[in-house]
Amino acid sequence: MVRRSGDSINGNMLRLNANKLGWIVTIVLAVLVLFPLAAVIVQVLLPGIFFGSLNFGDIGLLLELFERPLWRKSLENSLILGFGTAVLGTLLGTVLAMARMQWKFPGARSLDAAVWVLFIMPSFILAQGWIMFSTGNGLAASIFGWHWVTAAVFQPAGLIVIMTLSKFPLAYLSVKAAMEWKVEMLSDAARLCGAGPFKVWRTVQAPLLLPAILSGMALVFMDTIGDFGLPSAVAAVYRFPTLPYSIYSAIYTSPIRFDMAGVLSLYLVALIAVAMLLQFWVLRRSRYDVLSGRAVPSVPKPAGRRMTWVLAVGNVVLLLAVIGIPIGSSIVTSLLKIQTNGLTASNLTLQNYASLLSEGSSLLPGLGRSLLIAGSAAVIGLIVGLGASFVLSYSRFRFKRGIETASLISFAVPGVVLGIGYIFVWNQPWLESLGIRLYGKPGILVLAAIAGAIPVITRVMTGAMAKVPESLLDAAQMQGGSLISRIRHILAPLVRGALISAGLAAFGACVFDLAVNSILFPPNFETLPVAIDDAFEDLRFGYASAATVAGGGIVVCIIMILERLLRRKEASA
Repeated sequence: MVRRSGDSINGNMLRLNANKLGWIVTIVLAVLVLFPLAAVIVQVLLPGIFFGSLNFGDIGLLLELFERPLWRKSLENSLILGFGTAVLGTLLGTVLAMARMQWKFPGARSLDAAVWVLFIMPSFILAQGWIMFSTGNGLAASIFGWHWVTAAVFQPAGLIVIMTLSKFPLAYLSVKAAMEWKVEMLSDAARLCGAGPFKVWRTVQAPLLLPAILSGMALVFMDTIGDFGLPSAVAAVYRFPTLPYSIYSAIYTSPIRFDMAGVLSLYLVALIAVAMLLQFWVLRRSRYDVLSGRAVPSVPKPAGRRMTWVLAVGNVVLLLAVIGIPIGSSIVTSLLKIQTNGLTASNLTLQNYASLLSEGSSLLPGLGRSLLIAGSAAVIGLIVGLGASFVLSYSRFRFKRGIETASLISFAVPGVVLGIGYIFVWNQPWLESLGIRLYGKPGILVLAAIAGAIPVITRVMTGAMAKVPESLLDAAQMQGGSLISRIRHILAPLVRGALISAGLAAFGACVFDLAVNSILFPPNFETLPVAIDDAFEDLRFGYASAATVAGGGIVVCIIMILERLLRRKEASA
């Protein structure tokens, strides 16, 4: 009787501590994500409320989206790009994931590595590589003589293909994760009934993968329709306005149109919200609980000599397209004196790299600022993300579903929308007296970077914590361990590898966040992605490419060194 009473007290204390942590995480996510998003919506209904005047918005302005040519074209382009990429990206990601999990072939690990590179690499750098390859005097024409590439790429269908080759990793990772375990008895039963291989796949395997496929499609659509990097890069050579780019233009053209930016942001958020709701509905309605004691890990099987060669060659072609063209184009362009003169010995130079170190170059100052912002965001985001993952994994916090939704929103909501929300929230005059009026100061970039880092960290950490039994934490609680002590001495050592991976992934992603940096960077505080984008918009392709290669190489080296040091420390602990 005494033991039950003690267990009950310890359980109540555990829930109480977890609830406190849940409220802290909820408040942090509200400040970083929900308040800025709500501010964008309020600005549409009550324009001027964040700038000292209270007016009721003109609801008719919402309908002008279908009357103003630029607004209507931006919506059309976003929908075309979003739906086209969602379909093709999901198809490509699903086929690749199924081939990767079913058969052995040379270069399979290279495919996995390329997927993670594309997942972390900012879209504006990939888009810039494609543009330098595809323009009329680009590498495709000057080196290979492929003059047809320009017309093929700079049209809606071509941009959909480029975006597909950048966004398919979301579908690939979703389907690949769903195929890690399999229940052979279902397929065996179908074969015993006379079903052939294709019918087994169509009637048994495909329906089981449907939730993962549709979830991956929703993620591809959300990431594509909110992407700012591609239209920002394409704008230098081809007019293809989308909602994110038109929102940015409304803020950085004269006169500044916050009302226009708010309306376009509202439509963009509504489209993403519909995609999120459909994803939740699909996951709830399409749940299949098939894993049991008979489930076994999926192990790729030999594909046969002919099929092995087909898969290997196809994998090489894919890697050349998704990595070789965008990254290779940046490297080659950075080494050319004149882009139109082709790849010849007399046209090679290191002058573009030398100019990065010249007086007046913004690369090194911008890189230093970006590294400082990304480092701060990764450390703080790791703390918040660890707390959020703990609440999601082990607590009975009443609003933990809201924490999960808020972290997903911060992943799905475009950086341009979040940036505008930060302007509304952190540009209030009354914040000046409190010393926290952050607009126009570097601190606002750190907050925005934390908001972007949390969803990446939360996803990685939640998956790692699923492998740690709650009984270990309960035992420590019964011995009098506090919540912080349990996380520090028990949970953190067990998920140390995931902590390192999550922190470094968030750090790398924050360095090259173009959308937030373009909207929020203070005067005379240019960051690395803004410096690269400005050079590209000025058609200084050689300098922009050299800055991309040098800056990206430095960041990758830093990540590799940190990972090696931290992993070594982990092994010796």
